[in-house]
Amino acid sequence: MAMCSGDRISSFPDYILCHILSFLPIKEAVRTSIISTKWRYLFASISTIEFDRCLLSGLTDRNVDSFKNFVDRLLKFPDQVSLDCFRLSDGISWNDEDHDFDVSGWICAALCRGVKEIDFHLDYLGDVLTLPAVLFTYHSLVTLKLNAEGSKIKVPSDVCLGNLKTLQLRNSVVDGDSIHRLISNCHVLEDLAFIECFLAYAGALNIQTPSLKRLVLDFDVVEYRDFNYVVVINAPNLVYFQYTDAVAEGYALSNMKSLEKADISIYRFDSSDCETSATHLIQGICTVRSLSLTIDEVIFRTCRLPIFHNLIEFEYRGLGFNGRETWLVEFLHCMSNLKTLTLNFLVVAETQWKVLLMEVPSCLSLHLKEIKILNFKGDARMFEMISYFLDNAMVLEKLMIGMESLSETQQSIVFNQLLQLPKSSKKCQVVIF
Repeated sequence: MAMCSGDRISSFPDYILCHILSFLPIKEAVRTSIISTKWRYLFASISTIEFDRCLLSGLTDRNVDSFKNFVDRLLKFPDQVSLDCFRLSDGISWNDEDHDFDVSGWICAALCRGVKEIDFHLDYLGDVLTLPAVLFTYHSLVTLKLNAEGSKIKVPSDVCLGNLKTLQLRNSVVDGDSIHRLISNCHVLEDLAFIECFLAYAGALNIQTPSLKRLVLDFDVVEYRDFNYVVVINAPNLVYFQYTDAVAEGYALSNMKSLEKADISIYRFDSSDCETSATHLIQGICTVRSLSLTIDEVIFRTCRLPIFHNLIEFEYRGLGFNGRETWLVEFLHCMSNLKTLTLNFLVVAETQWKVLLMEVPSCLSLHLKEIKILNFKGDARMFEMISYFLDNAMVLEKLMIGMESLSETQQSIVFNQLLQLPKSSKKCQVVIF
């Protein structure tokens, strides 16, 4: 068969070629300008611009001005197409005093091109990150992601992001007033995330956004922080909720009936009413279908737990019960329709499962089909726990045991021991991994 000759790619329309170039690193996209006259300025019309560490790996004092001029020309090139995404990647000091990059000017130029997504990783910016005020009133912005390592995001008093659907702040210092000011006029916001952020000066954390579908509140848990604030969430369309923090002073969670999955990690510092406050948090998500829970052993010792009518998947993560196996059984009583149970903890201490003087939870008898136990060490208490579940889980189909810390020989011995344990469910298969 004869081979086709000639440059067939160059015959494609410009908009297709620009789309192809958008998948290349900017450095490689610029290099295509030498292919032919047709390609000379195509790179200037790509819809995604990303500056990463590879682009600046060879930057020296001698050519830094050339780089800045190149960025200015790229962003302000005549007759550009609208910009879908403008991204500054990690590993670069964008406010290095020696280089003095005009990040604010770049942002304004991207906004002039109708940019829809801004994703900036800005390290070493000092105590406060000041961004152009126009960024917070730009109507066409759909996605805003800011990673400002250790810096406080300064939010102006005038905020209006009418089309913003995704807002993500990472490694930043935020306060309750700024959060409220930032999201109060984002009327179509669907995805809100504060990841590894430090929450400061917060009397209240107030999130009332009817359009919100995904919410991540992942705050740095440090002892010297003030936790005397109230978390207020009103999000009737919320589907996913992740919360990581020490127990706050109070919680008011309402209209969470659409919630499908929650991932809650709460820790206790000195708080006289920690149990009550944590219970209010759990009560607010009791309509959830899938729950992952990480708690300190002292939380929920005596308080009344809510009923989870819709819960079919539950994962417990933590350091262990330290004798609180009774609490787990109490919690299982609140999950009458549970089908999948995952236990991921390091210690099972003191309490003897075989002599638990408690009624067996109905979910074990009627619905529980899969149990997964991670970090199995092969100690006697864990065998007792497994034996308890095998004795009482009447419709169990699969018991999965994670033994990564054991040698192959140890795994084989433990597996044979597990096979000898009596099972109430004849369908139950034991699987190790």
